[in-house]
Amino acid sequence: MGQEKLGIEDPDMIRAVGAYGGGIASTGRTCGILLGAIAAVSARYSKSRPDEKDDSNMWRLSFKLSKTFEKMCEPYGGTDCKDIARVEWRDKDQVKTFYGQPDSRRQICTKLTGDLAAYLGEILEAAEAEAAERKA
Repeated sequence: MGQEKLGIEDPDMIRAVGAYGGGIASTGRTCGILLGAIAAVSARYSKSRPDEKDDSNMWRLSFKLSKTFEKMCEPYGGTDCKDIARVEWRDKDQVKTFYGQPDSRRQICTKLTGDLAAYLGEILEAAEAEAAERKA
């Protein structure tokens, strides 16, 4: 969703965030869904060189994503992967259950991914519309 809304197609960006899964390299920390969404915002609004300035949208939209994701995750007790998926990623049996059983908590992760991607699309569209209005 993020790359589509940004009008880019960059497989290297997808590869760059690959280790966000499992709460950063399977540690159970901050959910990769949130990290990936913020990476998409940063890809559009962050500076690429030290002499450039960040677009304020990077901070504003990333904050909105973070706060919205916190609300989405309230039923699970937090935004960490360990709270949401409740998988010990180093335990092969737990991972097999997570991916192999249709009623596993993977359903939650899939729903959160879709919900946050939709929200990301909305805020990116709104930010671009605001920028276009300012230029007009």
